[in-house]
Amino acid sequence: MNFYSIPFIVLAVLLFLSFVFTVKQQTAAIIERFGKFQSIRHSGFQLKIPLVDRIAGRLSLKIQQLDVIIETKTLDDVFVRLKVSVQYRVLTQKVYDAFYKLDYPHDQITSYVFDVVRAEVPKMKLDDVFVKKDDIALAVKAELNDAMLDYGFDIIKTLVTDIDPDAQVKAAMNRINASDREKTAAQYEGDAARILIVEKAKAEAESKRLQGQGIADQRREIARGLEESVLVLNKVGINSQEASALIVVTQHYDTLQSIGQSTNSNLILMPNSPQAGSNMLNEMLASFTASNQIGEAMKEAKEKKKKE
Repeated sequence: MNFYSIPFIVLAVLLFLSFVFTVKQQTAAIIERFGKFQSIRHSGFQLKIPLVDRIAGRLSLKIQQLDVIIETKTLDDVFVRLKVSVQYRVLTQKVYDAFYKLDYPHDQITSYVFDVVRAEVPKMKLDDVFVKKDDIALAVKAELNDAMLDYGFDIIKTLVTDIDPDAQVKAAMNRINASDREKTAAQYEGDAARILIVEKAKAEAESKRLQGQGIADQRREIARGLEESVLVLNKVGINSQEASALIVVTQHYDTLQSIGQSTNSNLILMPNSPQAGSNMLNEMLASFTASNQIGEAMKEAKEKKKKE
């Protein structure tokens, strides 16, 4: 190969390369001829006239996201920072409008987001901003769709991804939440204590009832046993008064014997002379006699009053 032919080969290669170009997938290339719009080329192998046509720019047709941070005030005078994420794409049939009508689309979208958010949030209280964040996102999307569609941009979705009040406001909200939870916990503890007291009182009442029933049964059995003892003694020729005396004396000495056998009993002074049982019986009989006399007198007075 001749040495002088190398420059011509290089020139031919460069000329060929200036004829051809490629466009990536999901991308549109804008071709201008002598500074005037010529055509839009999509993905694949493409041709252009060297020195006449040029690639003025390329636009991505993929879905893109723009994050906008806005600081504004709520209805209850709380400053809050919102992060709004706008997902958009260039419409394939409107690549020309998207390239030539807007120089800085990001700035245009940001301005609309600021305008809508600062119009909607001041109408809401801070709690409503958290609850109605989807309404804010829908309002932003509706406004952007109406404004950006003419420029060849389609707004896919808008999201309010962050709501950040002032640090002091967040601390106050946390204190309020903690106080409410402590109040609820105290109410539950109070209810539990009340239920415990009520159940304990019910248990004590039931215990007293059963205890009283047991004492009544005990006394009933003692009385039945005494009655049987008197009947047995009567059969062997011992009258009721003598039988009662014998039973009282027997119980008296049984009690002394039980106290004496207990090693941990306290000191108890009781009459232990032979006449103790007789004296107790005489006192009991005297009490019974007096009680009967009083009952008879009250009965006679009541009958007399009826006759009058």
